Amino acid sequence: MRTLISPSLMCMNLMEIKQQLAVLNTRADFLHIDIMDGHYVKNITLSPFFIEQIRPFTPVTIDVHMMVEEPTDFIEAVANAGADYICPHAETINKDAFRVINQIRALGKKVGVVLNPATPIAFIQHYIHLLDKVTVMTVDPGYAGQPFIAEMVQKIAELRDLKTQHGYRYLIEIDGSCNQKTYRTLLNAGAEVLIVGTSGLFNLHEDLASAWSLMIENIEQAREPV
Repeated sequence: MRTLISPSLMCMNLMEIKQQLAVLNTRADFLHIDIMDGHYVKNITLSPFFIEQIRPFTPVTIDVHMMVEEPTDFIEAVANAGADYICPHAETINKDAFRVINQIRALGKKVGVVLNPATPIAFIQHYIHLLDKVTVMTVDPGYAGQPFIAEMVQKIAELRDLKTQHGYRYLIEIDGSCNQKTYRTLLNAGAEVLIVGTSGLFNLHEDLASAWSLMIENIEQAREPV
């Protein structure tokens, strides 16, 4: 399958949100929206209100990454705001994972789970077959621009092998330092969705359409034989 691209909107120029959305609307496969509560991670970014504000202006699938301690406090608001995927961190739902998955499904949304770098795949083994997406954090969560954690390559490959062996349906998504330096490694390991932020997209050129073209060129070069 072709590589799917999910721009991280916390990295976009919010002063040019309409113009940048117009560019992404004809190119992106997902729009990645981080919701942070200042507790699970020491940062606060976007919100259900932000989703509600952009939803009328984009047909693109909205993928919400919930970096919050209590996902059930946010799930209904995020769903009503217009999210298509709702993706909490594994550590925040394992006490009631099946209830949370059922809640998201009952709201008509797809379910993802996010794995921190130190969180093993075994942590989600009993419900991995229910997931539409598994996101591998290749940086510790909370801030943009962190260095790539190379130990995550094996985790991506393990998810690919599990998916192949068991016929699971989840997409394998990568969050953190997806850029020209890591594309080849990530794609070879089995990455299917790349979340691109400052280094992968928005800082490549001041014109977002030009930046997108440069990003695609970098990804295509990563596919070429060495």
